[in-house]
Amino acid sequence: MISLQKKIKYHSLAIEEILKQNSEIKKIIDLLVKKITHGGKVFFCGNGGSCSDAQHLAAEMLIRLKPKNNRKPMPAISLATDTSTLTACGNDYDFNEIFSRPFEALSEKKDILFIISTSGNSQNIVNVLKKAKKKGITSIGFLGKNGGKCKILCKNKIIVSSNNTAIIQECHIFLGHFIIEEVEKILLEKKII
Repeated sequence: MISLQKKIKYHSLAIEEILKQNSEIKKIIDLLVKKITHGGKVFFCGNGGSCSDAQHLAAEMLIRLKPKNNRKPMPAISLATDTSTLTACGNDYDFNEIFSRPFEALSEKKDILFIISTSGNSQNIVNVLKKAKKKGITSIGFLGKNGGKCKILCKNKIIVSSNNTAIIQECHIFLGHFIIEEVEKILLEKKII
């Protein structure tokens, strides 16, 4: 059995690796601020635990991250919350199209696609990234391991270089909170929200 001390050490090492991607994190913050300032929406998606993280981060943007911040909502949509659409698409077309189909219908060029994937190899995530590229929509990816197939499809990405799914997900939600907090702070200062 792994000790708590070792688990914290592995988690800390993964977080420290993220520091090496500081310039990419800054770029993602700036991109989100720019797109939201110009009326863009943020579309989130992921599978399993990453789906929960996508929903969580969309809610943080729509409602608020910090309780003391009384602000306007930031436009964010989780592509995984409409069970009727998800099951109809899975049944009538294919599970691999559950994100790309609604994204195609609802997204505009000024929007952003924000994918979360621990492996970077889920076909439904690959497909929605291809749809974003075809539509000229900027993508952001939180990835794990070596980034998988999504690494080359994501314009902006943070890769948590760990093979432990739980550690990757913990880093993704940490990063998501940090990025949204910074975006919220900048947009409040600019009186956009």
